[in-house]
Amino acid sequence: MEYLIPVLILLLIGGGFILHWIPFPIWIQAMSAGVQINPMAFVGMRLRRVPPEAVIDPLIMATQAGLPITRNDLEAHILAGGDVFRVVKALIEAHNARIPLDFQKAAAIDLAGRDVLEAVAMSVNPKVIQTPPVMAMAQDGIQVRATCRITVKANIEKLVGGAGEDTILARVGEGVVTTIGSAANHKKVLGNPNLISQTVLAKGLDAGTAFEILSIDIADVDVGRNIGAQLQIDQAEADKQIAQAHAEQRRADAVAREEEMRAQVEESRAKVVEAEARVPRGLATALRTGRLRSA
Repeated sequence: MEYLIPVLILLLIGGGFILHWIPFPIWIQAMSAGVQINPMAFVGMRLRRVPPEAVIDPLIMATQAGLPITRNDLEAHILAGGDVFRVVKALIEAHNARIPLDFQKAAAIDLAGRDVLEAVAMSVNPKVIQTPPVMAMAQDGIQVRATCRITVKANIEKLVGGAGEDTILARVGEGVVTTIGSAANHKKVLGNPNLISQTVLAKGLDAGTAFEILSIDIADVDVGRNIGAQLQIDQAEADKQIAQAHAEQRRADAVAREEEMRAQVEESRAKVVEAEARVPRGLATALRTGRLRSA
């Protein structure tokens, strides 16, 4: 009897130790869902610091959906820092939508920082992104503002390494500016806004991106400022200021010439006065020396 309590304590400790390394509730859950797994596999997960539930739950989801995913695949993705739940959910949605996507590709997309679940959802239900107001000037000098709605779907094959939404928006904006700028007048753009979308869509702006552009629609288009007239006004004002500057320069030159002439006149007067002052001295000298006789 005295050994019973220590034995019970040892059994409890041993049972707790075993339950820690081999979580029987999770193992039973997996077996009941048709997932065949060796109980010792849980020990390996513990040693690799992989939470068993983080592997078993997605594995059950994949098995129930009929996806050929192994426990080693999920463990490797967890150890690489991936999100197995989103990857498995994305694979299930892709499988149901008949989108070709395997685990390796989905895992690579997830590890590349892309939301693979959102990408699959965008492949099934395209997404609409809107550009900010794009302003450009037609050849008649009138500014036109246009806003576009771009319908895109994810390109699964190019999600790794493909450019994102910002590139799509920038390219579409550039295409709108080019199209409006090549129009002979703004009325042509306002009268046929589809000209913008058709021209931009024909440029293949989704090349090298993670998306496929399905359509480009003009959400809003209106007239902005008359930039051509404003430029003419600015040019006229600049010409006026240049003319005023030239006139001021000419006036300053005339004033300078007048001042120079006055100085020359004053200098001439000074010379005359000086000459007049020398006459009496000359006469006196002549009388003194006898060159000039007095009357």
